[in-house]
Amino acid sequence: MASLFYPKKWRFTWEAQSHIPTLRLLLFDSHTNPSIQCRNLEIHLDPSRSSVIVSWFEDSQVSLSIPIPRVLVDTESPVIFRALEDHIEVKLVLLLPVDHPIVSSFDSALNLSEDQENAFTKPLVMDSDVKILSSEGGVDFYCRSCSFKLTRSPIRYFIEMPSVDWREVADNWFGACCCSFGGISEKLVVQYANSYRCAQSKCLLSSTSITLCKDDVVDYNFCKSDGHQEYNSVPNMIGDDDFSNIKTNSEGNQLQATNCCDPSGDILASDESSRFAHAENENLSANLDSGVSKEKFNHDGLSPLPSYLDISEDVALAHDCCRQEKGPTTTIEVLANQKSFLNGFLGNVFMVRSSYLSEDIEWFEFLCPQCSSLLGAYPCAKGCAPVDGGVRFFKCYISTCLPVGGSGDLFRKYTMERMFANQLMESANDESSFRTVVRDLKTSSLVLQIVLINPDSWSCTGYCAGTKDPIEVVPKINLHPVVKVLFSDSRSGTESQSRMIEDWTTKNMADEVFMLASQMEELMESLTSRKCIYPPSYASLQGLSLSSMPR
Repeated sequence: MASLFYPKKWRFTWEAQSHIPTLRLLLFDSHTNPSIQCRNLEIHLDPSRSSVIVSWFEDSQVSLSIPIPRVLVDTESPVIFRALEDHIEVKLVLLLPVDHPIVSSFDSALNLSEDQENAFTKPLVMDSDVKILSSEGGVDFYCRSCSFKLTRSPIRYFIEMPSVDWREVADNWFGACCCSFGGISEKLVVQYANSYRCAQSKCLLSSTSITLCKDDVVDYNFCKSDGHQEYNSVPNMIGDDDFSNIKTNSEGNQLQATNCCDPSGDILASDESSRFAHAENENLSANLDSGVSKEKFNHDGLSPLPSYLDISEDVALAHDCCRQEKGPTTTIEVLANQKSFLNGFLGNVFMVRSSYLSEDIEWFEFLCPQCSSLLGAYPCAKGCAPVDGGVRFFKCYISTCLPVGGSGDLFRKYTMERMFANQLMESANDESSFRTVVRDLKTSSLVLQIVLINPDSWSCTGYCAGTKDPIEVVPKINLHPVVKVLFSDSRSGTESQSRMIEDWTTKNMADEVFMLASQMEELMESLTSRKCIYPPSYASLQGLSLSSMPR
């Protein structure tokens, strides 16, 4: 007679690696030592139930049914298994790796509908976000927690926010001196800053957030840098007309730009400060040739930058730039807040790199006016909030339609964990480091120590069923891409432990990132909760806990 079986007593976790045709099953509970108690262990496949049947004799016969995820199992190959102290390990041979295009297209081949489950198997690609949002004709945004409408009216223009290193990229292409293609680099930088500014009915999209003009957001009391509330504070923004800051002399004529070459064409000494900024006024300036008409610039700032960066005339004139006669030229200033933007200080607040921190910029959490859930953040400087007129909403906390999370919600695939995992992998690739420490954005205190150990894993987990349960009880499961990490919560550490982590950070040249307190709390809860998908023998390594995050 079979023993009484409690379905939630035994837990299973399936794991696979990209490009490797092997599927591994970890089967465990908290009260059994399989190496001793699971006598006469047997494993066999049950195609009719798409399950693996695991049975053994303890005090009586015990049988468990574990659903197999949607993969191509080689049923002709032998099943490898072993009983260890705290879990049973089973290995199945696959016909194709889990990330093979044929496997990835199963859902389409079977005409399966795209539900919330399938949405999480697709990568977070921002290009599609811009295209789909632009095609909607108008989009409102809602709080994911309470469905509160955040926008006054539908947003109609969507632009992808480029890299904050755009000035450096321009210099790499065209050179840093005006003699290199006639100062095109400086022109591009200024056009870039003037175009990617916050304006009504325009949305700037990055991989983790959207930026909306504060005038498009429902009434909100913004905090000044001293912590006091200020209703609809006015940002220090450039005017609606991109040419409102053209310098003129007392007679109304446009001032002549400064040339960094003498009349003979010889290059004069030039440094970074002379090209872009002077400490006394904190204004960036760029010199524009008189041959470039105003029509080249976008006056409403609603079109993507590449659509009007027509620099063909400038390139043609580049060879004679030092010998051209001096004539009236246009100078456009970039204001102080735009200088912060160009330097990256107003960039990715979801996960801030240490090189993009500024003592002049203070970030405040933006909470839902109705349920007080975290939605994003906005920058403040010198009592002005938001300093550039824009509020950053994190994609994982907002919805593009109602119902929240429905098939029409473009941001339903974004979660806090997936966004962090993708940022973590991007940071690791940029810095060639798989070690990261996360600090509090306001206090700079150390909160999380994390090591990326495998960015190409696939996993799913659940509880076993009994073999006598009906087939309908056996769940349908899918493998999801995950990032395996080791982590440590550093908030409750002693002073000596904190010093050890600081030494570890320096010795291993670990990357440092900064996040808002609410984000880190949610991240820590997620990492801690996912520790349970592994048996105790997998729990820790070198004092760090094993966990994973969906990517």
